[in-house]
Amino acid sequence: MGDAEKVRAVLKDYTTAPITEQEKALFAFVAKVNRGLHQVTRADVDEVRAAGWSAEAVYDAITVCALFNFYNRWIDGNGVQDMPVVGYLMSGRRLATEGYVHEAKK
Repeated sequence: MGDAEKVRAVLKDYTTAPITEQEKALFAFVAKVNRGLHQVTRADVDEVRAAGWSAEAVYDAITVCALFNFYNRWIDGNGVQDMPVVGYLMSGRRLATEGYVHEAKK
C-alpha cells in the first residue's frame, strides 16, 4: 500500500481506516471468508461485486484467505517460530521493491 500508517489503520479496524468504500467492501468480504467460508453466500459475492470488484478479484481474495489459513495452521502445527519485527520489515521492503519473484543474478 506504500503507507505504513494506512496499513496500521487497516489492521486496527478497516471500517474506520482511510481507504475507499470499495476497499472496505472487499475487507468485509474477506473478514466473512476468514470467519467461516461455509457462511459465505451468493449474496455476499454479489455485494462485493456490486462494490466494483471483478469475479477474478473475488476469486483471488478467497484464494489468498485459503492459502494463509493453510499456512497459519501448518506453521502452528509444526511449531515454527515467529520472525522478529525487523524480519517482517526487511521482507516487506524486499517485496515492495522486487515483488514475489526473485531472479538469480547471472
